[in-house]
Amino acid sequence: MLALLLRNVLRVERLANEDATISREHGFPQWSAFSDVLLGWGAAHRRQGANCIDQMRRGIAALTNIGARAFEPFHLVLVAEALAFAGEVDQGVAELGQALARSTLSGEKWADTELHRLRGDLVCRLPRPDPDDAERSFRAALLIAREQGTTGFELRAATSLARLWGNEGRRERARKLLAPVYDRFTEGFDTADLKDAKALLAELA
Repeated sequence: MLALLLRNVLRVERLANEDATISREHGFPQWSAFSDVLLGWGAAHRRQGANCIDQMRRGIAALTNIGARAFEPFHLVLVAEALAFAGEVDQGVAELGQALARSTLSGEKWADTELHRLRGDLVCRLPRPDPDDAERSFRAALLIAREQGTTGFELRAATSLARLWGNEGRRERARKLLAPVYDRFTEGFDTADLKDAKALLAELA
């Protein structure tokens, strides 16, 4: 999970393959299904086609069948991301609607920030983008991250909203949003999220 949240695709795949091997050897269906979700996500990042999405859905279905519903909203967020990689952005937005419904039903809210942030990103990529709708999603993500005290997710949400504002010509407003969040970090500057934020701040300068 740490590798996943750090967007370290190679490490996710290596650990998930180890997990799959151990799970098969010892008969751990929950962890075998979980590894399917992660391996599918990794393959999606490498643009491996629709099979990776099928693999993720099989893993989620297997978890549901044994009553292991933890992480379900987050898993659907990962499926939505994989759909977007495959060019099925509209399906990704629909998947996020299901993720929000699951989150509301289960009360598992820790991934809600990513749910709203990714929805905003995908709305920007639709054939007919709706910047106002995207901004509402980004603002929802920021609010939840601040309420939960998840600075890493707050940085992602701030980066997405700042990028939207920058593209609209609101560069100063974008910098004022993103810079204070970025400046709170004292380590981890080699991670993908901080690199993205730093690069965007340079563009907005």
